[in-house]
Amino acid sequence: MHKNWSKTNVLETMKSQASQRSLDNLTVGPVLTWNNDDIKAHIDAILELDGAKLLWGGVPLKNHKIPACYGSYEPTAIYVPLRHFRGNGKKRQLLTTELFGPFQIITEYGNNDVDKVLDVCESLPHHLTAAVVSNDPVFTEKIIGSTVNGVTYHGHRGRTTGAPQNHWFGPSGDPRGAGIGTPYAIQMTWSHHREIITDIGPCSDDWTMLPPS
Repeated sequence: MHKNWSKTNVLETMKSQASQRSLDNLTVGPVLTWNNDDIKAHIDAILELDGAKLLWGGVPLKNHKIPACYGSYEPTAIYVPLRHFRGNGKKRQLLTTELFGPFQIITEYGNNDVDKVLDVCESLPHHLTAAVVSNDPVFTEKIIGSTVNGVTYHGHRGRTTGAPQNHWFGPSGDPRGAGIGTPYAIQMTWSHHREIITDIGPCSDDWTMLPPS
């Protein structure tokens, strides 16, 4: 987030939204590729970085029947200063590892840091869905023109929904995914056009009234 956002209640609003997620309403669930020990170790390693701090979550879910071989953690967010993302060493690898679970890292940048942020984004190996939220069209066009993500949302809201039906996550046209790994699947998945979705509002006056994200 831009440093201007840190002067608002955006983090409190995000925390409030995260607190609404639960097993009961199916907005949080088991993490199939990480167990709780792995998730805790990942969180602990990030929190060891200078200036890093837990914003919310960071503890396992309670009162559930999820097997121990799967992860079961509350939605978690950690703030990490932007300086830790520089370079291509172990710290960047740590900070850009995806859990495929309810976990996010938040940082902040200033006007002079945009190219640094773009460098981090473009160093990621998969270039999946992304969003840039701003009411400055010149800024959003710079971001879009400097990245190669798949489906990309931009605008005042820029709500990303992960991997929607128009995000060619592949293989296209085969809901069974039976062709994954074949030359045909690779060609069909990665040769589609890039999807740019403009999302400019309107915005609710009370952001807490928005549905859980």
